[in-house]
Amino acid sequence: MKITDMPRRARLRKVVEPPRFKGYRPYGVNAKKRDSIDLHYDEYEAIKLADYDFMKHDEAAKVMGISRPTFARIYESARRKIAEALVETKNINTVYGNAIMDKDWFVCKKCHARFNIPKGMESGKCPACKSDNIELLNQ
Repeated sequence: MKITDMPRRARLRKVVEPPRFKGYRPYGVNAKKRDSIDLHYDEYEAIKLADYDFMKHDEAAKVMGISRPTFARIYESARRKIAEALVETKNINTVYGNAIMDKDWFVCKKCHARFNIPKGMESGKCPACKSDNIELLNQ
């Protein structure tokens, strides 16, 4: 294989804030035994920017630090995954994927709160329950 035949490395997509949930399950079915779909943080961010924040694709692409066509592909992938989960009653799990956080984000292992620690407040404790059992989410 020539160097010119190799695909480009995927650029990391900037995510402002991680999802506030680990996943969703369909109500009224035995969802624990169902298949699941992995929704990457960058796909969640694309849905949030386009459908929740009502940004145009070129504006959202700038926020994520990617091209508009790349944003459109990520957005389409997210929509298809969510549609498949709804129609086929599958669980949706959020996974880190190919993203980079705008800031360092942490998750509390005790109360599952997600937070970022502003400069100067590096106490190492969860602001919600004061537990010191926290881990970095930017992985």
